[in-house]
Amino acid sequence: MKSLTVRLTLAFTVIVTVTTALLLALGGWMLSRQVIDGQQLLHEAEFEEVRGRLEPDPYAVTVAEIPARLREHVEIDAALFLFQVHDDAGNIVFRSPNLGDTLLPDTGEGKSHGIYRLASHDRVLISEFTQGPWHVQIASLLEPTERLLTDYVKVSVLLLGVVLVAGAGLGYGFARLALNPVRAMRETAARIRADNLSERIPVPATRDEISALAELLNRMFDRLEGSFNQVRRFTADASHELKTPLALIRLHAEKLRERVKTDEAAAAEIGELLEEIDRLHQTVEVLLFLAKADAGVLAPTLQAGNVQSLVSDVAEDAGVLAEDRGVNFSLERNDAGQTKFEPTLLRQLLLNLITNALNVSARGAKLTLSSRVDHEGWTLELRDEGPGLPEDQLPRIFERFVRYEHAAGEKRGHGLGLAICSSIVGVHGGTISATNRTDRSGLVVTVRLPVVT
Repeated sequence: MKSLTVRLTLAFTVIVTVTTALLLALGGWMLSRQVIDGQQLLHEAEFEEVRGRLEPDPYAVTVAEIPARLREHVEIDAALFLFQVHDDAGNIVFRSPNLGDTLLPDTGEGKSHGIYRLASHDRVLISEFTQGPWHVQIASLLEPTERLLTDYVKVSVLLLGVVLVAGAGLGYGFARLALNPVRAMRETAARIRADNLSERIPVPATRDEISALAELLNRMFDRLEGSFNQVRRFTADASHELKTPLALIRLHAEKLRERVKTDEAAAAEIGELLEEIDRLHQTVEVLLFLAKADAGVLAPTLQAGNVQSLVSDVAEDAGVLAEDRGVNFSLERNDAGQTKFEPTLLRQLLLNLITNALNVSARGAKLTLSSRVDHEGWTLELRDEGPGLPEDQLPRIFERFVRYEHAAGEKRGHGLGLAICSSIVGVHGGTISATNRTDRSGLVVTVRLPVVT
C-alpha cells in the first residue's frame, strides 16, 4: 500500500507533467500554424511583386512575354520560392529553373493555399493567385519548417523530462509540507494510551480542514477517556460488589455444611454448591482480568529475566500435572536467552495452555513443549495428541466462552482459559495461533513474543 505522501507526489507530478505536455503540444500546433500563415503572407507579398510585372493589362501580355517579364524576379527569389504560371486552360507557360522537371499541381480557381507532396517527395506549401488569364503559383519547401518543428519536439521532450524530475521533487516537498500537521496528529495520537489518556492533539490556528479534524479527534479522545474511566470504575466496583457477596455465600454454605454433616445427602449437595461457588469466583476473576486487558489498564511491568529458567520452572509443574493425568510431558527444546516479560502472567499463560492440552489428551498421550529464541523473537510451541479441531473452528478457539468437547465427550471449564492466554500475549505485544498437526491428530499452539532487551 502506497503512503499518502507517495500518492500526492505521484498526483502532483502527473498533473504538472501532463499540463506541461498539453501546453507544449498546443505551443507546437500554434507554432506550426503561425509558420504556415507567415509563409502564406510571404506568398501574397511575393505575388504583389509578380502582379506588378504583369500590369497594366494582363490580358495584353502574350505567352512569349511571360518568361521575359518574370525571369529576373524569379532568379532573385529562387532560394525562397518556386514559381509556375499556367493559363485558364491549364497550359503551363512559365516554370522557374529551380523546379527542374517537377510540376506543381493545379490547386483550383482563385486564391488558394494548400500543402502538397511533389514527385520528388518534397512537401511544399503552394499558393495560387489569378491575374487576368494567368494563374500564378508560388510554392515554398516545408523542409525548414519541419526541421524547426522537429527541433521543437526534441526540446519539448527534454523539457518534459526536466519537468518530470522537478515535479517529482517539488511534489514530494509539497506533500511532506502539506502532511506535516497530519503527521504531528498521528504521532500525538500514537502517544495516547490507557496510561496517557489526558493528552490531546494540538489544534492549528488556521481554521481549515486540518484544524477541524484535530478538534474531531480530540472530541473522540474525550469520549474514549470517559469510556475508559467508566471501565476502570466498573472493574473496581465489580471486584468489590461481586467478590464480597460470593465470599459471604461461601461462608454461610460452609457453616451450613457443619450443621448438616450428619446428613450425607445434604452435605453432598452443599459440597457441590461450594464447588459451583468456587467456579463462579474463578469466572469473576477471569472476567475482571479480561475487562482490564480490554480497557488497556492491564499494563504489566516488564522485568528482565531468563527465558530458559522460566520455561524450566513451568516444565517441572507441567510434568507433575501430566503425571497425575497419565500423560507423558516432555520439554524438547529450551533455548537460553534474556528478555523482558512479566513472569507471573507468562507462567499463567503456559500453565493455561498446558492445562487445556491435558484436558483433551487421553491417558498415555504425549505432550511436548519447545522454547526457541532467535533474531525473530521468542517462540513457544505446545503440541498435544488430542482429537484436534475442524479447520473452520480454529479461528474461534481463543474467543470467550467457546468450549469444545474433550475426548470423554463432555465439556469442561468456562471457556475463558484460552481467552486469557490471548490477552496475556496481547499485552506483551505478541501473537498466538493454533493449527492442527499434520503428522497425526492433535493441536499445535504457537506463541510468538518479541524479544525486548
